[in-house]
Amino acid sequence: MKPNFEAMDKKELRAYLLQHREDSEVISAYIEKLNAEANWLTFPALTSVEDLDNIPEFFNKLRQDGSTEKT
Repeated sequence: MKPNFEAMDKKELRAYLLQHREDSEVISAYIEKLNAEANWLTFPALTSVEDLDNIPEFFNKLRQDGSTEKT
């Protein structure tokens, strides 16, 4: 009997997924959970070498936003 993936939080789903990597149902549930929370950062793609100058800004944003949750 499979667990109720909808009742699991992201951390529990990830742990289950790592133990059952071949289970497409848990993979889908995990992706849906990630999309529902949508707490990732989005930055435009690099288009030139000069864009690399923005990398420190990106890491600073990660540090600020990442302090609330780590998984």
